[in-house]
Amino acid sequence: MKIVYILLLSCLMMTACSSNKATNSGTGQAQQQKPSLNVNVEVTGNKAEVTVDTDMSISEANVGQARKAGEGHIHMYLDNGEKVTVAKGVKEFPDLAAGSHILRVSLHNNDHTPYDVTRTVEFEIK
Repeated sequence: MKIVYILLLSCLMMTACSSNKATNSGTGQAQQQKPSLNVNVEVTGNKAEVTVDTDMSISEANVGQARKAGEGHIHMYLDNGEKVTVAKGVKEFPDLAAGSHILRVSLHNNDHTPYDVTRTVEFEIK
């Protein structure tokens, strides 16, 4: 009789464990899809114009607000400098020093949490 109880208890535990796994994998599928990101830098003289192409909706009005799926803004870091928050698809960096520069561009939710989508572009000012 004791064996029957042990077997029954084992079956119940296995069922509970497999239910948790299904729930966890279902949660993973519900995660937000990452937006696309392409970055182009056009250099003219000592100025760089950065054009960002993404399927994320860029919202100037909602920067710092609550998350909304598929919406957000852009963070740019030029030469590991301070963060520049950008809420348009184009950003100009004027009066750059001659030499090599590195620009890191990342997509963020309205509340500044990252989408984990980043591109790094190197360019040169002559």
